[in-house]
Amino acid sequence: MRLSPDKGYFVGRFSLEYYKKVVLLVDFHFQGQLLSKKLLRSGAIVSVMTLISRVLGLIRDVVMAGLLGANANADVYYLAVKIPNFMRRLFAEGAFAQAFVPVLSEYQAQEDKDKIRELIAYASGTLGTIITVVAIVGVIGSPVLIALFGAGWFVDSFSDPEAQHKYELASLMLKITFPYLWFVTLVALSGSILNAMGRFAVASFTPVFLNVAIIAAALYLAPNFEEPAIGLAWGWFLGGLLQLLFQLPFLYRAKVLVKPKWGWHDPGVVKIRTLMIPALFGVSVSQINLLFDTMIATFLITGSVSWLFFSDRLLEFPLGLFGIAIATVILPSLSRLHTNDATKDFAKTMDWAIRMIMLMGVPAAFGLMILAQPLITVMFKSGQFTSSDVTMASYSLMAYSFGLFSFMLIKVLAPGFYARQDTKTPVKIGIKAMIANMVFNAIFAISLGREFGFIGLAFATSCSATCNAFWLYSKLKADGIYQFSNKTRWFGLKSLSASLIMVALVTYFNPTSQMWFSFDKTTQIIELLKLIAVALLSYFSLLFVMGFRLKNLKA
Repeated sequence: MRLSPDKGYFVGRFSLEYYKKVVLLVDFHFQGQLLSKKLLRSGAIVSVMTLISRVLGLIRDVVMAGLLGANANADVYYLAVKIPNFMRRLFAEGAFAQAFVPVLSEYQAQEDKDKIRELIAYASGTLGTIITVVAIVGVIGSPVLIALFGAGWFVDSFSDPEAQHKYELASLMLKITFPYLWFVTLVALSGSILNAMGRFAVASFTPVFLNVAIIAAALYLAPNFEEPAIGLAWGWFLGGLLQLLFQLPFLYRAKVLVKPKWGWHDPGVVKIRTLMIPALFGVSVSQINLLFDTMIATFLITGSVSWLFFSDRLLEFPLGLFGIAIATVILPSLSRLHTNDATKDFAKTMDWAIRMIMLMGVPAAFGLMILAQPLITVMFKSGQFTSSDVTMASYSLMAYSFGLFSFMLIKVLAPGFYARQDTKTPVKIGIKAMIANMVFNAIFAISLGREFGFIGLAFATSCSATCNAFWLYSKLKADGIYQFSNKTRWFGLKSLSASLIMVALVTYFNPTSQMWFSFDKTTQIIELLKLIAVALLSYFSLLFVMGFRLKNLKA
């Protein structure tokens, strides 16, 4: 049967439209598979590089624990490095990265290479100038900063010679450690540029140089000072310099090593600072809480600052290995998906990230709770770090572990706002979380008194992080941006079930505290490795029985 011209046109038009849709769907599926593999590969690269850095970081902390212990000078040292570290996360890895990457990704999607290089020049010049001023003010005003963040020592310095020594030594050491902020801010800028270009390995490996510098300072510089902590402080200065020098050749090879220019009114810089200013608070709420805890800890017994520092260091290991690694690789992808208005892929990418941190974050939290004392015993008990320090630090680690999964959730949920260039919402939620932390501090820290108040500080931080994560998710869900899929809910239930059975098995095989202290170092390491093996084998075996397969890791 012959078709009329109208019918022939209609059938031909229909076939053409159908063909276009099929091609579009096939291309969409193909691109989705590529994105899935790329995210998984990038996440693996960042995790491996972060693992190397974190292992060296633990070695660094072991060396410091043996050298300083948890005495007055140790408290001073950990406060002197915590302040520039806090500023680093505020200016560099936190607010700036969350504001800069979405804007740079937008330029990559819409502008030519010259415009991208121009944005980098203006951003680096503007940020570099500001951070130079901040670094100079910080060095000159170190006594004021210590009076603020070490308020307990400053108040007691008028009547207590030991507190006066702490205050004066902390002021001196902060002059040495504060310039680290200048180096690491530029390191974070270059790392953000490389991450946005899909080159995650360089930025993830960079912290290795800081750890190597501090370890070298502990071995070769510290013994030459009357106060060994001063030698360690110089390690931070040298580490920051090495990190920056390491990244410059990679920027040059990528053809983005440009001459910095002041560009406060450049449209790209305006957009970055508009996003960054509120993010200065919103992205670093957990760090502000930790610093606030440290300030309160200066009013508590000697050792409180050190115990919180070491427990936080062990908490940072899984947080950096899984939470920060996944957040690092999804931010550029989410930014591009938002720019291309791919809302479904945006939600799917976030859903994948949640499942990834469920996979390791849930068992890691339980693992730190039940293995707190063995871990701290094996890692830090030597030299000046005593059995009493082990016991006290393990209490705060258990309290911090309660909030580990929430810390990871925050790292993954926050990019859901920043990728859409929404920094105001996390700020509002951050303010609520900050108030919650103060309330929890009043409830837990004060009730436990001067001797055990540091445990209350750690638990209060965990509780406020849980509130923060809940409010972030609730807002994303209310706005129709993202909510847990049924697949993710079921996976979370499986992970929780497997983790609880893992806890029972590890608790059964775990020696008593007295036995841990009686073991020699070799036996301690062997016993800890046995328990970790039991935990890993039981957890993943149970997941396998419940249907988990490696293919489930794909987005």
